[in-house]
Amino acid sequence: MKWTWAGSGLLLVLAGCTAIGPFRPNPNDDDPLLSAIPRVKAPERDRCAMHAGSSVKSHCDEARYLGTEYTRRLAVGDQVCLEGGYGEEVGPACLARAAVIDTAPNQVKLEVRTAKPDSRWFNVEMRHAWYEEGALVDLYLAERGY
Repeated sequence: MKWTWAGSGLLLVLAGCTAIGPFRPNPNDDDPLLSAIPRVKAPERDRCAMHAGSSVKSHCDEARYLGTEYTRRLAVGDQVCLEGGYGEEVGPACLARAAVIDTAPNQVKLEVRTAKPDSRWFNVEMRHAWYEEGALVDLYLAERGY
């Protein structure tokens, strides 16, 4: 096989691409000097624990399971409703819509895309934040009255 300059150039380009590492939309998220992406932590106390001993507890546990499954299945590019229907398809009742722009173990990075004027998200359009899984599950439970 005859080795050419074009072949060796292609080999160098491919080797350089693998040395960069995995692509992440914003590799500076963890660098406090270059970026200040907020992190929303899960609450210390589970909402369902407040219903211990009542008939609501089993319903809350089931809702927590559904919220956890929904949150764990989110992938980059998915649209989510942050107010007025988290866990449901984004529709006209949704007051604030966001997009999943990155994922990590136990975390989802969301970007608020649109928010209606009566939404608490109205002044934070196009901002990013990392949400722990438990924070989004808590949102799911709160929207269902738990």
